[in-house]
Amino acid sequence: MDLLERAAALDELDAGLAGLSSRGGVVLLAGEAGIGKSALVKRFRQRRSAEADFLMGSCDPLLTPQALGPVYDIAREVGGRLSEALASGRRETIFAALLGHLALAARRHVVVVEDAHWADEATLDLLVFLGRRMEHTPALLLVTYRDDELGADHPLLTVIGRLPADAVRRVRLASLSEAAVAEMARRAGRPDVGLRALTGGNPLLLTEVLAAADSRVPHTVRDLVLARLAGLPRPAREAVQLVSVVPNRVEPWLLEAVARPATSGVEAGVASVLLVMDSERIGFRHELLRRAVEGSLSVLKRRRLNREVLAALAGSGEPVDVARLAHHAREAGDVDAVLRYAPVAAQQAAAVAAHREAVAQYRAALAHADRLPVPARADLFEGYSVEAYLSGLADVAVAARQSSVRLREAAGDRERVGEGLRWLSRMHWWAGNRRDAESAAARAIAVLGALPAGRQLALAYSNQSQLDMLAGRLEPAMHWAGQALTLARELNDVEASTHALTNIGSARLQANDPGGRVELEEAFQMAVGAGLEDHAARAIGNLATIGAELRHHDRARQDLDRALAFVQQHELAGWVQHVLGHRARVRLDLGDWAGAEQDARAALAERVSGGGRIVDALVPLGLVQARRGDPAAAATLQEATERAFATSELQWIAPVAAARAEHAWLSGDDGRAVEEVAAVYPMAEQARHPWFGGELALWARMAGGPPLAPALMAAPHRLLLAGDWRGAAEAWHGLGWPYHQALALMSGGDDDARMQALALLDGLGARQTALRLRRELRRRGTLRIPAGPTRATAANPAGLSNRQVEVLRLLVEGLTDAEIAARLCLSPKTVGHHVSALLRKLGVGTRHQAAAAARGLGVTPAGTGEAKPGN
Repeated sequence: MDLLERAAALDELDAGLAGLSSRGGVVLLAGEAGIGKSALVKRFRQRRSAEADFLMGSCDPLLTPQALGPVYDIAREVGGRLSEALASGRRETIFAALLGHLALAARRHVVVVEDAHWADEATLDLLVFLGRRMEHTPALLLVTYRDDELGADHPLLTVIGRLPADAVRRVRLASLSEAAVAEMARRAGRPDVGLRALTGGNPLLLTEVLAAADSRVPHTVRDLVLARLAGLPRPAREAVQLVSVVPNRVEPWLLEAVARPATSGVEAGVASVLLVMDSERIGFRHELLRRAVEGSLSVLKRRRLNREVLAALAGSGEPVDVARLAHHAREAGDVDAVLRYAPVAAQQAAAVAAHREAVAQYRAALAHADRLPVPARADLFEGYSVEAYLSGLADVAVAARQSSVRLREAAGDRERVGEGLRWLSRMHWWAGNRRDAESAAARAIAVLGALPAGRQLALAYSNQSQLDMLAGRLEPAMHWAGQALTLARELNDVEASTHALTNIGSARLQANDPGGRVELEEAFQMAVGAGLEDHAARAIGNLATIGAELRHHDRARQDLDRALAFVQQHELAGWVQHVLGHRARVRLDLGDWAGAEQDARAALAERVSGGGRIVDALVPLGLVQARRGDPAAAATLQEATERAFATSELQWIAPVAAARAEHAWLSGDDGRAVEEVAAVYPMAEQARHPWFGGELALWARMAGGPPLAPALMAAPHRLLLAGDWRGAAEAWHGLGWPYHQALALMSGGDDDARMQALALLDGLGARQTALRLRRELRRRGTLRIPAGPTRATAANPAGLSNRQVEVLRLLVEGLTDAEIAARLCLSPKTVGHHVSALLRKLGVGTRHQAAAAARGLGVTPAGTGEAKPGN
């Protein structure tokens, strides 16, 4: 495995070794504990052991360190005069023997002294002795140490100061970046969310967290931290324990107000490398260390410390973030304080689009809601339901809104009941329950219609319009939206206006009326201007996903990228999943299967529950798996089926049915493929959806079923179903859809076309589809059928490795080796090797030619849809 972001450090070590032909030198390798100093030395030794002999010695954290411990380690390797000198016990003799060994050796040497911050006095003298003579010795002295553990009076600093400056190279290892942390998480098959903040990018802590089976502090880290804590004097332990109950860092005034610790206690905590201190704050070096100490406290002690912190914060007279007060109130078990601070903290979090944090604050308050009067309790449930809905927690949102509606009904507040029913309708739909969504929508209109007409009635009308639009009932959708818009404009209500306008634009866009884009853009700008992030997300999200569903690929990628940026910025997890799923399907159609799988898995990783939006990601993932011959396809598509059919909505049912038909066809079960189509085709035909109906009819034809001809059908499907497979292949080629181009070519009667299809399928890595075509060619008696790619390279074009495909995509973007190295957390030299290898495999001589070949193979830059495979 590559040492991430350590290429520059390795180059420095290499340079130090390369310089030995003329003179020796010293390399000082510094960094905090766990930063990877030993791993770097190990890799350096592996790389250069053929060029130099490595003499390894270590200093140990013993209560009474062994004098010259590293020299004893080295003597066990070299023996001879050095061992004899050690037996004499005379320091001058020992130093001279080691230097003589280095000066007279036939090969170059690297003397490694690890963990010099623990060195005894004699070893420190040895470092000065050797360091001042390295310039005249064909050897490299490599010293590692923890620079964060060197206080101002640490003797190693004196040693470093005595070394000749022109002979010393200094290398300091930094923490890993977000990109490197994400790469390590990917290799471990774990999500990377919050890992950088938790571990500070420390490789040791990161490795332990990724290796742990759960989210708790790993035992290895806990034991390490508590061992350090146990070695501190009591005042320092108490200071460290107090700081551990305060997330982030503690202000000095707060520490003094709560514990009044002795200055020496805080300084000892800093010296232990558990705490760090600047002019404004005191805290733990890494969040994981704080959690380890906090987790070691008894329940009673943790509550007592939090009570003291809460009292100090609340009574300080200083401006304090209410979320801090709410946190310490919860940890202290102070129910009154929780009810006082948590709802306010939830509202503040919601105001800055921190919806998950708002959910947590509302949840804390609702745990004690029985102490509140009914109106206040209903307010909490309503706030909770909205934030849960915006966070993608549909089932939680439904339950909370049902509770609030019951409370409002008991209080006889009819307008708030109607408002709650309208919200409940939206949340039921978001949870995938159309029947209850329709029922709640009708009830909302009935309740609000009996009251003087107001904004809530306009929103209820618009909600009914939305349900009709989503069901493909476009005329009723326009009717209800018109009523909503008229009333909203009479009331000058921006929210109802933008909601209704979004429904009108969406309905028109579904009917292939380009004017729908104009209305959706207007609705989006209106919502953004009014700070209505959910309505803005719906406008821009519908613009992108309806366009993708109708295969407006000239605009779909740009629209999807724009929508994704907006919903991610506002932490709207449900919308993030929805948009990512649609982008995955677009990338799949355009031949970017690696990108499609990446988007689909990112969508599935969103912390979202309930609803059909997950189907948007499951279908393209299942198709990639099915076409590659991955057995996981069956389970993926089964989950998609269960989720899709529960919604009763064509937007999810039709893609699932087509995917299941294709999977059956790929498995050789043509009869089941025809059945999958027959079960859903009437819905698509009734909706007059040009792509859903055409796709289902395509798979009926491929499986030898009865001919189907939807009244409204996209041009490539219409050509193929009419028997013009050449025209269909050209049409799909023009769209940049290599897989469908191959399907058209393999469905004709021309063996040359089938061979062309086979090349396209092999290039895409569609192993299972190519296998079916090869069987058909053999059945027809075709000679000289080319062998397919091996299983190891089936998913990659031209037999490239996964890493080479990543490099090639970035090369197509025009990135230099250095830029590619930064993006992939590799060294430029390693990237250069990958580029050379892929040029050979592609049979080209330049990067420009490689980029052209990549586009022909369907390898497009991540995040674009410009390539047209098959050119």
